[in-house]
Amino acid sequence: MMRGISGARPRAPRRVLVVLMGLAVALLWALPAAAGAHAISYVSIGDSYTSGPGVLPYEENEAAEKCGRSTRNYPHLVASALNLTLNDVSCGGAQTKDETEEQIPGVTPPQDNALSESTEVVTIGMGGNDGGLFGGLLQGCTESDILKPEPGPAPCKAKYEKFVTETFAADKPSQEAALVHIKELAPNAKVFVVGYPDIAPLHATCAQFPWHIKDLTWFRNKVEKVGDKMIKEAAKAHGATFVETFKGSEAHNACQEPGVRWIEPLVGSLTGVAVHPNAEGEEALASFVELAMLKAGVRP
Repeated sequence: MMRGISGARPRAPRRVLVVLMGLAVALLWALPAAAGAHAISYVSIGDSYTSGPGVLPYEENEAAEKCGRSTRNYPHLVASALNLTLNDVSCGGAQTKDETEEQIPGVTPPQDNALSESTEVVTIGMGGNDGGLFGGLLQGCTESDILKPEPGPAPCKAKYEKFVTETFAADKPSQEAALVHIKELAPNAKVFVVGYPDIAPLHATCAQFPWHIKDLTWFRNKVEKVGDKMIKEAAKAHGATFVETFKGSEAHNACQEPGVRWIEPLVGSLTGVAVHPNAEGEEALASFVELAMLKAGVRP
């Protein structure tokens, strides 16, 4: 996924929603653990919304540096909060096919290699890059709306509507097959499919995301919401738990001010990685995932 304009990150408080969800997690976690309980084995599979590029510091290894794998991404925060033993193999730019293929030859093995019969918890946050969807739209819409403006009220929609529809149709079988494969490799694991948070505002635009208003609305409704729906349906069909993040993040989209937004904007990203979660965003995603895991009985 795309990198944006670099800059220093201001320190910002967690949002009220995250605090409230954190309290709920704390209450559930206050239940006494069984004596001698072991740390649960947790594998995190995903793309850049999972790995957390721009949210420093990174893990200290070559794969993490190339993947933008943060020590403050939601898998690390969840593992710390719930005392899980984490193997995070998420990587920026990953597509579903990279679960079974090397993404960076000689550096990142297939992500599914991390799974085994001893794996007890899996999160997967992937699909947005399949078919070049996310990066292609960010680049294409930016060109048609800003860099080389084309006529019409929604030039990006006019140009890419068919591409989006065809990409979703082509990707659905592989995304469902990925969940089957995870269950084959980790038959004893509870699987959590993490949805994508809200990126664009509804019926609004901003200087930090200066696409045409109708293109932003189309991107939000046609790409974000439809993509999340497809991921949710696949999770339900294959016995996995879908972790809803879109609704809870609507007031924290990329057009909000620093300290409020969970997604950095197209212009003026404070992490250096445009249109991706910042530290507050990863904290919020962690709260959603923690609560889902606790409800499913994940605790040492």
